[in-house]
Amino acid sequence: MSASSLVFHDDGARPLQFHPDRWHAPASDAERQFLGALAGPVLDVGCGPGRVLDALARRRVAVLGIDPSPTAVALARRRGGAALQRSVFDPLPGTGRWETVLLLDGNIGIGGDPPRLLRRCGSLIRPGGEVVVEVEPPGTSWRRCRARLERGEVSSPWFPWAVVGRDAIGDLARAASLDVRRIVGVERRWFVSLAHAGAETRACA
Repeated sequence: MSASSLVFHDDGARPLQFHPDRWHAPASDAERQFLGALAGPVLDVGCGPGRVLDALARRRVAVLGIDPSPTAVALARRRGGAALQRSVFDPLPGTGRWETVLLLDGNIGIGGDPPRLLRRCGSLIRPGGEVVVEVEPPGTSWRRCRARLERGEVSSPWFPWAVVGRDAIGDLARAASLDVRRIVGVERRWFVSLAHAGAETRACA
């Protein structure tokens, strides 16, 4: 059964952001341009099969991926990426020294508690570093839910998740002692750069 037959939804049967075909494809030109402007070293939280690791490494940006899934980590390593099988809440190398931490492809939903996740990511970056979060389009707030993956008659256990839109990220960031630095639209996707509250804004590349 193909990856596209996987379904990701909440406990109200609403579909959630899920792009397995994109995860296994090379980064697009626009994505590579966006990623190439990020400063390293970069920590990719929920790296999946390593497409972002590959795109950054090709631009000679130092990057490490983490993912709790052994399958995802194996795929990322097979692609040539440096990846560890870890949760973002596990002890991690380089804590407090990462220049950029990524939460892309809906990974802001991890754990169903965005302020807690953002606080953790904020603790990983150095002073002046940034947490880059992909959010839902304008017009979307945020909500907690339970979610699961399904493929035919087989489904995962329910797990806590969250959906965060552009309209809500500012308040959630402030709850985690972070400020919005900038918002960038790329191919109908929205990326928000967050920095420690009161941190000096770095010039955009």
